[in-house]
Amino acid sequence: MPKVTLYNVSGSEVGQIELADSVFGIQPNSHVLHSAVLLQQAAERAGTHKTKGRSEVRGGGRKPWKQKGTGRARQGSIRSPQWVGGGTVFGPTPRSYGFKLPKKVRRLAIKSALSSKVIANEIVVLDQLAFAAPKTKEFVAILNNLKADRKALVVLPTYDDNVALSARNIPGVKFVAADGINVLDVLVHDKLIITKEAVEKVQEVFA
Repeated sequence: MPKVTLYNVSGSEVGQIELADSVFGIQPNSHVLHSAVLLQQAAERAGTHKTKGRSEVRGGGRKPWKQKGTGRARQGSIRSPQWVGGGTVFGPTPRSYGFKLPKKVRRLAIKSALSSKVIANEIVVLDQLAFAAPKTKEFVAILNNLKADRKALVVLPTYDDNVALSARNIPGVKFVAADGINVLDVLVHDKLIITKEAVEKVQEVFA
């Protein structure tokens, strides 16, 4: 089992914690990680793009000139695709970019992402994190104590309004509950800050 240092909010070491091999100690699967990231990014695409085809462009109902005898190429409508202002051929239409991955693959992806953070020594486990009231300044001080003042993902066992409000105005910092942890968030943030209770909850879900 991988062992990592347990910290308090002052940045002091208060012990060690063993992480489950099945969640934090596997060999990351890069292909599965790539697929999971594509899945999330595809789901975020609006897919509302649209161009007008020949049948949707206004005008062009009358044949511009007779079929024969003019010396010009035959034309049926001034809204054909080869005309300026004509319809678009095979243009984009509204669609969903979403696709599905098997449940086992999604679980493997999140475990690969978490394990990659352990391997890269980019995980910080806290004994606890709580605020009596929203305090952004205190949150910034905690991040500085933990040397995580850049992009950081903060994970608690359950959603906490005071922590969420304290973190939301800090550039590069995102807060999620343990049940909302996902591959993209884990990978794009430089540090994963997670409490001991959140670790236990993640292990309970994904072990």
